[in-house]
Parts: sequence; structure tokens; C-alpha cells
Amino acid sequence: MDQTAAPPPKQKNPVGRPRKNRESTRVKEVVNYDEKRHLAELEEDITHGVAHPNNNPSLNELEERVNELGDSWETDSLFEDALEDLAEDKFFTDDPEACTPDEAVRFRQLLRTVGPEVFCQRTVDAGLITAKKLLTAFGIRPPAFLEGAEDDAYFGLLSLALSRELSKRAKLLKYNSIDDAVELLKQSRNIIVLTGAGISTSLGIPDFRSKGTGLYSKLEHLGLSDPQEVFDITVFKQDPTIFYSVARDILPSTERFSPTHAFIALLQEKGKLLTNYSQNIDNLEAKAGIKPEKLVQCHGSFATASCVKCGHKVVGETLYPEIKAGKIPRCRKCAQGNRTTNNSSRKRKINRDGTEKKMRRRPGEYDSNSDSEFDLPTANCGVMKPDITFFGEPLPDEFSKRLTEHDRDLVDLVIVIGTSLKVAPVSEVVPFLPPHIPQIYISRTPVGHVNFDIDLLGDCDIVVSELCRRAGWDLKHEMVPEGQKIDTKLAEGWMSRHVFTQVYPKVEEEEETKTKKENTDTEEKQQGGIGIGRRQGMMGRRRVSDKSSSS
Repeated sequence: MDQTAAPPPKQKNPVGRPRKNRESTRVKEVVNYDEKRHLAELEEDITHGVAHPNNNPSLNELEERVNELGDSWETDSLFEDALEDLAEDKFFTDDPEACTPDEAVRFRQLLRTVGPEVFCQRTVDAGLITAKKLLTAFGIRPPAFLEGAEDDAYFGLLSLALSRELSKRAKLLKYNSIDDAVELLKQSRNIIVLTGAGISTSLGIPDFRSKGTGLYSKLEHLGLSDPQEVFDITVFKQDPTIFYSVARDILPSTERFSPTHAFIALLQEKGKLLTNYSQNIDNLEAKAGIKPEKLVQCHGSFATASCVKCGHKVVGETLYPEIKAGKIPRCRKCAQGNRTTNNSSRKRKINRDGTEKKMRRRPGEYDSNSDSEFDLPTANCGVMKPDITFFGEPLPDEFSKRLTEHDRDLVDLVIVIGTSLKVAPVSEVVPFLPPHIPQIYISRTPVGHVNFDIDLLGDCDIVVSELCRRAGWDLKHEMVPEGQKIDTKLAEGWMSRHVFTQVYPKVEEEEETKTKKENTDTEEKQQGGIGIGRRQGMMGRRRVSDKSSSS
């Protein structure tokens, strides 16, 4: 269908009530009156009516009301797809026709305070603002294919925007500053830390979704319809070469762990860590010292591996040489079974003197005197699969059991670090926890589908280092530079979103120092190699001269 050929049919308004017949030109421009006075009225509604949605009895039925509205909204799937593509969860300060950050915050608060029906009456129905402009208050840029259409055409998309906003957890308004985050760290005793790949990127381990540098961006050459197929259990069973073609890039090839890992271990040391739910498969949390009873590896790890055929389990590191060599590791137990079966099932030929004839080895057959038990044909040997949770596999029982039966009733602070919360069911941990529990988000870029109380944006290592400094905690780690200075500032249009930048030493200087050291080490190794080569050459010449003299 040509989406640009004609505007979609007119919709009902966002609350499902038939619109009164009015001139559609009314809503093409914002009504000209004192917006400051209006915003002051909105503030009064929010402050004196209900300061917080949880205190408003009329909102106890909000979920039911929204579900009812969902039945009456006449929206095409076109709008549902557009919502995913257009939602940016930011303020469009570069667009003069968009809501200002101050207006956007107040409109969001008003929606939660009075509910969707009264909200629409006071905004679009009252002629205060167009539906097109109101979309920008909820982080949605009006789509190009609706440009020039009457304002009614935006009602379906606005309906979905309001529903999405109301489905989010409400931000706790009393937590906003970095100092608030520090106080929460110092006061809390049962902290849930949910971590993702972002806490390991400083070690050279790529994350998954970063554009250009993430693992998924590097998998385009495989020709997959979706790069996540690399971690699909069905695809793995059909063709394990796809996974093992990239497995070497995500192996935990270092014994080091990052300052963020050390930060989590510090919380444990101070008796504050309730549980670390990790989506990572590098097992570095364990190497940092997080106790098994405090760690839930939601997606498994490379720590162990199992045969997909017989279930034989081995230590994961025993497979690293084969994986790094680009080979598919096979099961030793299956190989042993094949050897026994092959030897016992063959007829034995006896010499005339009664001794057994030595059997001629067939190509690829196992020989007990062979140095490698992998001389066996591997067709019937199971493939070893690292015990990481692929798409299509259930998460460990420990995940849901601990979350529902233990942590939910004890947690007093949630910290999400280095993850975009895009993979279910781990992404559902945050909304599952009680909404009155404070939540802090630490990562390079914000997320739009969760309302965190405080967003701390920047490299995870830098953010946790500054938090520890302000808390008076000593975060000991070789990657935390001496004399480190970190600049913080508010993100434009936000009171609870902060950006962290290391100003000393500058990142460029750190990288330059690191590069120089690596080059020096390489030169020393090369010089050492040259020295050895010269000595070997001299010895070789001596042997030649000795032979010449002896001859």
C-alpha cells in the first residue's frame, strides 16, 4: 500500500469518544493565549490535585480504563509500526514546532495526574494544542507520511503514545540529582544490580547493539535476516559453524575485569548487594569475586560447555584453543564411545600361531597410540555448546525463583548498568519490581521504554568511579587513573538525566599512553626474537663451519 498516496481515514479522538462537529482548521495552530498561565494551571493541578499517581484513587482503575480505550481506538497497524520507528524519547529542541522540554514534562505529569480522558479534554479538545504537536511531548516526531493531513489524522498515533506512556512505571519525583543517587547507594542495604555488555566493553569485549562497534553490526557479512540468529538454538543445531564463526570474538580472553565489575564487588563487600542479575556470558562477574549465591547469570556463560548429543559437561576453557582456531569442538565422551563401538564390533583375524592379527587402520580411525583422541571421525560426535542461553532456550530456574520468591520483597534499590533492556525476560525484571523502589540507570545512552528515577549517562567505569568518589568509597582498580577528574552536567531539558565526562586524564591521552606501551612491548618482543634468531644463525654457521673443517 502506498502510504504517501493519501492520508489515513479520520480517527476517533484519543479517548474513543465521537468528536463534536467542529471546524478542523481549529486545531491546525495552537490557540493564541498566555501559555505561561496555562502551564501554571497545569502545575497547580499536579501539585494540589495529586502530587503522585499512586495517591490518586481515580487512577486505581487506570489500567482497566486504558484497556477499554484500546478496544475503541480505531488505528491501523501502520500507526503501531510507526510508533516503534518514530519513538525517540527525547525533547526536540531543534524543532521550533515541537513542545519545549518544560512543556513536555508538564504534559506527561498532567496525563498521569488526571488520566487520559480529562487530559485530552484539557489539551486537544480545548484547542490548546494540536495532536501533531502533542506527540512531541511524548518523544514522538510526527511522521513524514502524515505531513499536510488534517490534525484528526494524528489521533491514532497519539492514542498509542498515551497508552505507552501510561504503561510505564511512574518516575519517583523526589530523586533527581547525582547526590540523590549517592545517598541512595549509602543508605540502601539490598541492592539489585542488573548488568549488560556495557560493563565489559572497556576490556575490548564488544557489546551487541552499538552501531558500528557492536557484535551485531559486524555480522552483516553472514547474510542473516537477523543477526540474533547467531544465538538462535534452532540455527545452532542446524549449523553450528555460524555461531563458531563469531565465538572467538566474544570469548572472555582476559583475566582482567573492569572498574564496574569492581564496583559491584565493592557493594558486596559493604554488605549492600542483594543480587547481581547479569546478562553477560563472559563470566567476569565471578572473576571479580561476586559470590555464587549473589550472582544469577541469566544467559549462562562460557564457564562450562555441554554436548548437545549426550549432555557431557566440561570446563569451558578447555575448548578455547579449538574455538580460537576456528574449529567446532566435539565431544570427547562421544568420541570415546565411537572408538569402543568401532573396535568391539569388528571381526578379529587370528594368525596361525594363535596371535591376533594387527588390524590395518582405516583413514581417520582411532589408534590407542595416537597422540590425539580427535583422530576419530567426528560425524557421530556431538557438538560441544557453551552453556550460554540461546534464543529459544529457557532461562535457568534460579532466575525466576530468586526474583519472585526472594528479591522482590527485599530490594530497596535497583541499579541497571550497561544494558538497553531489549531482551526478554530479563528486560521485564525492572517493571516487575515494586514501583516505589528507586531505580538508577547507568549507560552511555538512555532508554525510552522505562522511566528511571535518575539517568547517569557516560562510560560505566567513569560513572561508578565518580559515584564512589562522592560516597567516600575507595574503588581500587588499575584502570581508574590517579588524579582522575570527571565533569558532570545536566542533559538538556532534564532534571534527572546527567552526563559524565572524564576531563583528566583525557581519553585521548590515556589511549596514546596505552598505544605507546603496547608498541614498546611489541618492539621488545621483536628485538628479543631478532636476538634469538641471530644466536640461532650463529650456531648454524658454526655447525656448517665445523662440518666443513671436519670434511
